[in-house]
Amino acid sequence: MTDTPIRLQCTVHIERSRAGKQHLRPGPPPETRPIGRLPRATRLLALAHHYTALIAQGKATDYADLARQLGLTRARVTQIMHLLHLAPDLQEAVLTLPPVFTGRDPIGEKAVRRIAREPLWARQRARWQQLLPPSETTTL
Repeated sequence: MTDTPIRLQCTVHIERSRAGKQHLRPGPPPETRPIGRLPRATRLLALAHHYTALIAQGKATDYADLARQLGLTRARVTQIMHLLHLAPDLQEAVLTLPPVFTGRDPIGEKAVRRIAREPLWARQRARWQQLLPPSETTTL
């Protein structure tokens, strides 16, 4: 019997588990598209609408009850709910902000809360335009 080398060729990829452990898997790597994450201001405005629905459904009586149920401070619930003071078109703009793939949110939660404190919608819109990069400024 002669020792003739056998050559085996296959495609494999390395897959990481949650713990960071590496596993060799057969086949090409699965095609993935980066999903990204929603900006914090978008998530919080959506939560504010959800919290309003919870109060309307009677699942919470007021902000204090909501805070107790959620394990948040009353101040934080109030901050979140004040996002509802944004002009309707600005709420739509916040809710449709593009996903963030890396780094910081292009428009921060604190900046959006500052705009929401402004009682006049026209001034809110002017402040919103100042937040946007020059290439994205549009007339709302």
